[in-house]
Amino acid sequence: MRNKRLRTAFAVCGFLLALTAGAAAGRLSKRSQTAPESAAEVSAPEISAAETVPTSPAPAAETTAATTAQSFAPAVPEPDASDFVLLSDAVPDVILEMRYYTTYNFIGDRIDGYDAPCALLTKEAAAALRGVSDELGEKGYRLKIYDAYRPQTAVDHFVRWAEDTADIRMKACFYPELDKSVLFESGYISRRSAHSRGSTVDLTLFDISTGKDVDMGGTFDYFGERSHPDFRGVSQEQYANRRLLRDAMTSHGFHGISTEWWHFTLNDEPFPETFFSFPVDPAVLP
Repeated sequence: MRNKRLRTAFAVCGFLLALTAGAAAGRLSKRSQTAPESAAEVSAPEISAAETVPTSPAPAAETTAATTAQSFAPAVPEPDASDFVLLSDAVPDVILEMRYYTTYNFIGDRIDGYDAPCALLTKEAAAALRGVSDELGEKGYRLKIYDAYRPQTAVDHFVRWAEDTADIRMKACFYPELDKSVLFESGYISRRSAHSRGSTVDLTLFDISTGKDVDMGGTFDYFGERSHPDFRGVSQEQYANRRLLRDAMTSHGFHGISTEWWHFTLNDEPFPETFFSFPVDPAVLP
């Protein structure tokens, strides 16, 4: 009788032990599917120097491959002046009057990024401008350059100045008809400039016979309707002079804009989406 009771007790204990072990295994299985709440709940295995511990579930095979490829991809170099030239070397007959290197401009200070009184341009734009110079030289004119490549740092300077509506030192010379507060909405100041892409130039004509600039009926960087190429409030001679410059530029692959008679960009510019920031300085050239 006593042996029977012992066998019954052992059977009950065995059942309870199996039930407890099953429950524990279930809990362990469930916990293995979720992240532990603290580092103390899981002991870290020993790891060799060549191994790493993943901090998140392993990505799909193609994602891992892409990540590995990116890790070993060569660094993309910063845009530099390797495709630019000194304009006075490429077009020896040009006359330079680099306004942003001086204080005679619509701000009244030398502009950031203009470290030397020179003009830089992409090789392609300079070659096209050489054709313009040669053509107009045969007609008794030389090209006078006001601006060419303009670093983004200079454009940023323009923006800071335009946001300071109290600084109107040069208003009488460059924007007497406008309130400074409208320069952004009117398009005279922008946070990006085609000049920073390296294939845009601001220029006029110089008459060799008279030794003077050709009369265009308006001055460089004047903010107003008078600067529009097709403004008819100028004399017939002044309008013809604007057309002379525009026709020569367009025939050699440049195009103008509707608000500035002096502004032209190469049609097939080599860097249509790159805005460079290196300074205007011969030292940056290769």
